[in-house]
Amino acid sequence: MSYIFTSESVSEGHPDKLCDQISDALLDQALTTDPNSRIAIETFVTTNRVVLGGEVNTTAKLTPEKVVRKVLNDIGYTSQDIGISASECQVDSYIHQQSADIAQGVNVGEGTYSEMGAGDQGIMFGYACDQTDTYMPLTCHLSHELLKSLTALRKNGTLPYLRPDSKSQVSIEFEGREPKRIDTVLISTQHSPDVTLEQITEDVTRLVIKPCLPAELMDDQTRIMINPTGRFVVGGPHGDAGLTGRKVIVDTYGGWARHGGGAFSGKDASKVDRSAAYMARYVAKNIVAAGFASEIEVQFSYAIGYPKPISIYVDTKGTGKLKDEDIISIINENFDLSPEGIISTLNLKKPVFQATAVYGHFGRNEFAWEQLDMVDAIKKSVECLALVSA
Repeated sequence: MSYIFTSESVSEGHPDKLCDQISDALLDQALTTDPNSRIAIETFVTTNRVVLGGEVNTTAKLTPEKVVRKVLNDIGYTSQDIGISASECQVDSYIHQQSADIAQGVNVGEGTYSEMGAGDQGIMFGYACDQTDTYMPLTCHLSHELLKSLTALRKNGTLPYLRPDSKSQVSIEFEGREPKRIDTVLISTQHSPDVTLEQITEDVTRLVIKPCLPAELMDDQTRIMINPTGRFVVGGPHGDAGLTGRKVIVDTYGGWARHGGGAFSGKDASKVDRSAAYMARYVAKNIVAAGFASEIEVQFSYAIGYPKPISIYVDTKGTGKLKDEDIISIINENFDLSPEGIISTLNLKKPVFQATAVYGHFGRNEFAWEQLDMVDAIKKSVECLALVSA
């Protein structure tokens, strides 16, 4: 069966991604001095205004206004003419103490169960496939690569007319699960008012699209679309309001695999909608790397205050070399899926989260949940399973 599938990415200057980075920068600030911080911070941005809200339980001294202005400045939002002014925007903070009822269910020895419980109920998905070296879906991977390149060219001065807000889409024609050709590439990028669409199209095609996309998948029918409205000067929070957690598909697998619904940014690892999604990716990636499936989707579900997942589901899309129930047994044998076990395994009390908030939480080897350090253990479990079955 032939079909076209599309994934998108958004840049660090997109209003929603700006909010994600601010929320996670505040989380990192708390974790730097208090690794046991409980944080749930949301950010809203609009014309020259940043509004913060949420709940915290930390001994760290948060400096919200300072953090906001640093994030804006680092991205390049230094003037209201560009989208928002790091030095002049209004910052309003409504952050308050976390509910004692929630804390009771998470703190060891305080809730119904003696162990640390999940910080919320929910379902979490993890996915991996062998389409790319990053074990990510190709459309998602390429969409991120385009914007990483575009941002680098803006920041190093190669294309000085670029501004922080941009988006990309990559549409690929597949036969079954195999990519055959790139059908359409779309980039919309904010720019200064004194550059022509023709110049942007020429530069972005030459310096971004051609170096980033596999030449063997491009053909004379591949459609390249750059700033299809013809002009993108007004952008950032001035062009569109932003909110934490509105780009969950960009954050995960570009729509190729399912998402449980819970956003990640601004939440510490006691919130399993973040940490268990990381763990599910870690499990999935190691299983594919071990060679027991070409792709796999893993689902965990949790109840607030309960210390273990209440269900585990796997789907290898017909590519598995083991029965699904055997894969679940191997997962239970090799991975501690309790909230406390996840935090310990993936070292999630460290301030590593702001870096996750742009260009996807998965497919980047600097993160603990991307490591392939469980491949040998999985293979050993499979060998033992084979001996038992024999």
